Amino acid sequence: MSTPAIRTTALTRVYETYEKPEGVWNSVRGFWDRKYISRVALQPTDLEIHRGQIVGLVGANGAGKTTLLKLLSGLIHPSGGEARVLGHLPNKRESIYLRRISILLGQKSQLWWDIPAADSFALLAKIYDLPVVQTRARVQELAGILDCRHVLQTQLRRLSLGERMKMEIIGSLLHDPEVLFLDEPTIGLDVVAQTTIRSFLSQYVKERNPTVILTSHYMDDIARLANRLLLISKGAIVYDGTVPEFMGRTEREQRITLRYAEPLAAGLDLGGGRGVLAGAEEVNLQVPSRDLPETVRRLTQAATVQDLKIEEPDFEEIIRKFLQAESSVLPSGDRK
Repeated sequence: MSTPAIRTTALTRVYETYEKPEGVWNSVRGFWDRKYISRVALQPTDLEIHRGQIVGLVGANGAGKTTLLKLLSGLIHPSGGEARVLGHLPNKRESIYLRRISILLGQKSQLWWDIPAADSFALLAKIYDLPVVQTRARVQELAGILDCRHVLQTQLRRLSLGERMKMEIIGSLLHDPEVLFLDEPTIGLDVVAQTTIRSFLSQYVKERNPTVILTSHYMDDIARLANRLLLISKGAIVYDGTVPEFMGRTEREQRITLRYAEPLAAGLDLGGGRGVLAGAEEVNLQVPSRDLPETVRRLTQAATVQDLKIEEPDFEEIIRKFLQAESSVLPSGDRK
């Protein structure tokens, strides 16, 4: 098997924060008598990610997603363990390594605010030592796919959020990185902009085959782009597999909406603490998948059915319930 593009061994990150009690005197006292809290942002993590994989990294706010991306991109140093990306130690920040990766932080800009994006791209080309003609052609190619050529000469601060994000994506891909770290690339965008960027990224990875780690609170991004899913809670990876495997192993509840042609003559016991009262004309239930056939059978035999609808829970809801359950059993990472 080929060498993984990304490999971590017991990779850990701990932050120390100063705890200051209220009051002026306590502020003064804190100069010589400080109390610190150590917060484990990333617990010892072993990962192997192979070239061409698109990994969706999902977790609640503060779960450790951005910390992991920053460790792998070299923005912060690990507190323990080791990471290797394309054979390099990220925290050494060697220029040859930085030319092979790119990181896009959805809430931070890498472009210059007061000049047009085209000028920012020219500066980035000099930083990466890219040929001028090649860079201009690449900008035009990417901007054409993203439908934003008409704003390349507009000052960045005057662009809409969606247009700015398109410019940030172009800047991130200008040097054709082998590994791409995307942290919330569609955050705050409207549905049209989200769809455009999602389609672009899907096309880009098919054509260029980079290794991608993607974080997003929009589960459509993960479901449509990622071929591997990592769930993280309190700094620990709690699931590693594919999206279909995750859906298959998770206990799901399906929603039943049913309308009778006439009110029920008698109450209906559906088992499991569920039931329908006499006189009911409409039924709304959430039922575990394993109980669905029997529940539907009882409901449809009770009276003449006028309308029946069965809805699968969406991916986002399943993820949320899974992470909530995992969070309730994991210990806190804070320690004094």
